[in-house]
Amino acid sequence: MELLKATNVSKHFGGLVALKNVDFTLYQGEILGLIGPNGAGKSTLINLLSGYFVPTRGEIEFEGRVISGMNASRISGFGIARTFQLVRVFKRLTVIENILAALVDRNQDGPWALVMHSFTRRRGAYNMDVHACAKAEELLAFVGLLEYRDVLAESLPYALTKRLEIARALATKPKLLLLDEPSCGLNPQELNEQIEIIKEINREGISILIIEHVMKVIMGISHRLMVLHYGEKIAEGKPEDVYSDPLVIDAYLGGEAHVTH
Repeated sequence: MELLKATNVSKHFGGLVALKNVDFTLYQGEILGLIGPNGAGKSTLINLLSGYFVPTRGEIEFEGRVISGMNASRISGFGIARTFQLVRVFKRLTVIENILAALVDRNQDGPWALVMHSFTRRRGAYNMDVHACAKAEELLAFVGLLEYRDVLAESLPYALTKRLEIARALATKPKLLLLDEPSCGLNPQELNEQIEIIKEINREGISILIIEHVMKVIMGISHRLMVLHYGEKIAEGKPEDVYSDPLVIDAYLGGEAHVTH
């Protein structure tokens, strides 16, 4: 069943064409890998899907509803969550407070209210909602961070900060999770652990679109691959078919990605 569909999506920044007439469909329950050289338009596409950018042309549908042009908060409410290439967490909050900030009812106070309470009343967040705290701990256990729940986010090792960002995205109860290079900067052991977390997220029924340069990751977890080059889609299909496509090899896999496979 179709979950997300993009039709002739383009994005221009002045005279720069970041994406040009991109079409693709992401199906319920699948992991769609997105690869391409630096500057190919991968992060721009995620920014469009999550509402951080508005398409110059084209249409994006989620569960049959047109979402292109909606803001990020509204799109998140429909069930799309994301992580960032450069990790974004509340560094001066504890690990569990970061998750609680994503669990609050955005129709009432919103996450910033909890952030302010956490600054002014150090452990105030714990007393706000027992059920939310239990859910936050469940999510931290899921990504292997429960033992760090009272640690300030700024004190976490880099790999664990990336897990925290994933847990925070999961706190919004997404149907679709957009991951922007979740394995960047990880050592081999951390990489394997990250792969298992992503697979388990998918086993829980959450569809995933993942940008990744590490071919071990993208080939090992993706049901399908899509390749962007200079803002255009040049290939899409089963990972083994895309990996052997001469056009893809020439544009991308013949370089650093081929070496790291």
